[in-house]
Amino acid sequence: MRILIATAGSRGDVAPYTGLGARLARAGHEVTLAATEAFASLAHGAGLGFSPLPADPRAHGGAGGTRELMRTAAAFVTELGRGFAGAVSDDTELMLLSATTAPLGWHLTEATGIPGLGVYLQPTAPTGDFPPPVTGARSLGRAGNRAAGRLALRMADRVHARAVAELRGGLGLPPLSPAATRARREKENWPVLHGFSTVLVPRPADWRPGLEVAGTFWPHVGDGERLPAAVEDFLAAGPRPVLVGFGSMAAGQGERLSEIAAAALRRAGLRGILQSGAAGLAADGDDVLTIGEVPHSLLLPRVAAVVHHAGAGTTAAALRAGVPAVTVPVTADQPFWATRLASLGAAPDPIPLRALTTDRLTAALDLVARRQEYTRAAAQAARHLRGEDGPGRVLEAVERLAQGSGEPGGLARQ
Repeated sequence: MRILIATAGSRGDVAPYTGLGARLARAGHEVTLAATEAFASLAHGAGLGFSPLPADPRAHGGAGGTRELMRTAAAFVTELGRGFAGAVSDDTELMLLSATTAPLGWHLTEATGIPGLGVYLQPTAPTGDFPPPVTGARSLGRAGNRAAGRLALRMADRVHARAVAELRGGLGLPPLSPAATRARREKENWPVLHGFSTVLVPRPADWRPGLEVAGTFWPHVGDGERLPAAVEDFLAAGPRPVLVGFGSMAAGQGERLSEIAAAALRRAGLRGILQSGAAGLAADGDDVLTIGEVPHSLLLPRVAAVVHHAGAGTTAAALRAGVPAVTVPVTADQPFWATRLASLGAAPDPIPLRALTTDRLTAALDLVARRQEYTRAAAQAARHLRGEDGPGRVLEAVERLAQGSGEPGGLARQ
C-alpha cells in the first residue's frame, strides 16, 4: 500500500515514526512521512518519502499557564491545518495519524474515502485508571480521572476548532465541530494502536473496542550508524558515565542546568555526558563530555544512568537499555511518564525542572548509582520490552486492510 504517516510537534513527536515507517517499507509498502520541514532529514535517513507540513512548533513555543498554552497550541494547529490537505497525494491508500494530526486527518478521510488508523504516542482516551497525561500525574479517583479525561478532549477540540472549520471549508464538506467529529469516530470504534509499552501503561479495561497498546515505536537507526569517536574514547576512558539531556525542553536555561549537572555529577563522584539539546547544555573537564544528537539505542546501554525530562521516547529508551533514570519533567505529559517510571522502581521520585538544584540532583544520582534496586527494576522492564513489537502490530493491521479482510474500524481488534 501507499501509506502516509502524518505527525507534528517536536523531535520526540516525529522520530518514533521513522522506525515504524521503515518497518512498513521493509515489508514492501511505500511510505511517506508528513511532518514539518525540520524533520525532512529524519525521513530521508530512514529511507522514507517526505511531505512537508506547514508550521514550526518552535515559533509557537514558550512557557505559560493553561490559557497561554492553549493559545499557542491553537496557533500551531491552525497553521498546520492550512496545508494539511496538500500532504495527501492522489495515490495515498492509507493514512496513519498521530494524536495531533488525527483531528485533522479525520476530515480528509471523510472527503477522500481514504481509510485512516491512529498511531498515538500517548494515551488520550478517558479512563478511570489514570488522569489524562497532559494534566499531570495526580490521580483524582476513577470517576475524577474519567471526568478529567473528557475535559482534556474538550480542550483538544477547542485547540483544533479553527483549523477544522477552515479545513472542512476547503474540502467542500459541511460544517461539523471537532467534538461532533470525535463522537462519530468513537461510535465507529475508530482504531488506534498506541506506540508505548504495556510495562508503562497496561491497556485500561474501560477503554472502548478498537483502542490497543501495541508496544513502543523506536526511532530508525541505520545499520551502519556508530557513535562518534570522541564518545567511544570517553566511554573507554573510565567507569560508565551518566547521560544528562533534556531533549527539546528548557531552551534558554542551558547555563543554569549545565552548572547544576556538572556540580552534581562531581559531588556524586560520577563521570557525565551532557547532550546539548535545545537547552544548550555544555561543560568542560576530563570527567564530562558534551555531545550533540546521537541515537539513544547506541549510547544508553553503555551508561550507568540517565537524567532526562521524561519525554515518552526518552523514558522508553532508558527502560529498553535497562538503565535507571533521574527524571526532571518540564511540561505536558512528562510528569505522567516520570511518575510511571518511579512506580516501576526504575527511577526515584521526579524532580520538577523548576525545583532542580545541585543538592537535589546529587541526592538522586547517589540513589540510582549506589542502590541496585533501581537498576534491577530497569532491567526487568527491559526484558518486558524485548517481548513487544509495536511496529509489527501496526504492520499486521495494515496488511489485514491491504488484503481486504476487514474494514478500518476492525483493524485494531486482535
